[in-house]
Amino acid sequence: MSTAGPRRRLDRALVVEAAIGLADERGLDATSMRGVAERLGVTPMALYKHVANRSQLVDEMLDRLLAEISLSDTAGTWRRTVRARVLSSRAVLAAHPWARDAIESRPLATPTVLAYMDSLMTAMFDGGLSADLVHHAMHALSTRMWGFTRDVLPTPQAPADPAERSRAMSDFAASYPAIVRMATTAPNAGAGCDEDAEFLFALDLILDGVEQLHAAGWRSAPSS
Repeated sequence: MSTAGPRRRLDRALVVEAAIGLADERGLDATSMRGVAERLGVTPMALYKHVANRSQLVDEMLDRLLAEISLSDTAGTWRRTVRARVLSSRAVLAAHPWARDAIESRPLATPTVLAYMDSLMTAMFDGGLSADLVHHAMHALSTRMWGFTRDVLPTPQAPADPAERSRAMSDFAASYPAIVRMATTAPNAGAGCDEDAEFLFALDLILDGVEQLHAAGWRSAPSS
């Protein structure tokens, strides 16, 4: 006699849950309606009763993740509140690498996305920042508001052969001395950057700058 429990009835929440699981395992591009249907053991047509198309499915997947971001107020300044929310977003999305591509590929912001952005701006306004400064701060944060960045420092791959590698490094140092100086003398630069430390450095740099501009009564220059 089978001891398996009753199969869960297909609904939107189950479809989204399966899609997130598939994206976690295989990436966003592999998360098709057919792939999700196969994971659930149903036909693709069965999914369309719950989501209109793949685009809506990806929106629902993102909304499910973003609902986990803590929007609680942090005692203290607007800066602490914004920082805490950004780091909460980073913690949530770090567990789902596909979320970066999903956020950047969405043609329209969902109400959940807008609510998160609104919460950051509300914290700034509550801290007394002007609409002018809030506008520029959001642009400066860019994708960092979600807890990630696309910063890239591309460098050529050194040859495997020791003799060729030595010649290449010598030529590189002669052509780009500042790059070599940074890579060979900055702490940890040659061993690979700490992504969390670099993210926090950039985030704090932006928030500190915004805070200083607010204290100085900054206004943007009028359009010419």
